[in-house]
Amino acid sequence: MQPPAIEARGLAKSYGGTAVLRGIDLTIAPGSVFALLGPNGAGKTTTVRILATLLTADAGTARVAGRDVLAERSAVRRAISLTGQYVALDQELTGAENLRLVGQLAGLTRAAARARADELLARFRLTGAGGRRVATYSGGIRRRLDLAASLVGEPAVVFLDEPTTGLDPRSRQEVWELVAELAGSGVTVFLTTQYLEEADRLADRIALIDGGLIVAEGTAAELKQLVAAERLDLTLTGPEAYATAERLLADLVIRREPGEWRLGVATSGRAEHVRELLDAVDPDRKLVERFAVHGATLDDVFMTLTEKEPAHV
Repeated sequence: MQPPAIEARGLAKSYGGTAVLRGIDLTIAPGSVFALLGPNGAGKTTTVRILATLLTADAGTARVAGRDVLAERSAVRRAISLTGQYVALDQELTGAENLRLVGQLAGLTRAAARARADELLARFRLTGAGGRRVATYSGGIRRRLDLAASLVGEPAVVFLDEPTTGLDPRSRQEVWELVAELAGSGVTVFLTTQYLEEADRLADRIALIDGGLIVAEGTAAELKQLVAAERLDLTLTGPEAYATAERLLADLVIRREPGEWRLGVATSGRAEHVRELLDAVDPDRKLVERFAVHGATLDDVFMTLTEKEPAHV
């Protein structure tokens, strides 16, 4: 069996008296897409920076592409690429010139850098845009070029930090297709994102981090099962009805939308269970205006598992 592309044990990091990571473990298979989800300040970026050798952990160990991130920092850096939330390109150069420059900085000869740039422009469907200045590119084209630049050195592991932030739906779809192609070619992709649909669509495995701890990990389907097989959405008749239903349903509530007077409730999805819930919350048929049954989503997982204070260790 191949060794993990990324393996971390007990990673911890504090700033002053604030613990940002409090002992996290990760094992990521080669050639897979792994998504790290969590609210702002949960520790996502700190984790990426430690694994990418930009930050030193206070405790714990990590290996990336088979190399220790502390003892073999240079070797790790040669094996990875880090693409941040904001596109890092020279606006005054053309797309092709940007890729050639990155290639030469990576140690390629001028001829090899040119050949690699042409190869990546074709792979990312950017040949037609390669001769134009980056300043003229749309956000989606810039992100595609940024991803192309991250592959100039043929990394084994690519870290993508919020790769589709600010993109329109069509551009986001294009980036998703490129990420899937990367994994299909054997590259390991470590993805952080605020778009739960993105993780659901792309990731082979997902970890949810909150308060510096991994609070859940698994496939998208496994995580959804932690919350509920299905979700019963109740639209209440007004704020008083909403408050009453929330109190009666208590721990069954997995989604709250008070502005819409709507609650999402965990259910098996079976007709008898839905009827039981409706009878329990609204026996007189005065509180619920309408209802609908949906499959549980990663949004439900996120809202349920990150809304409480994490346990201290």
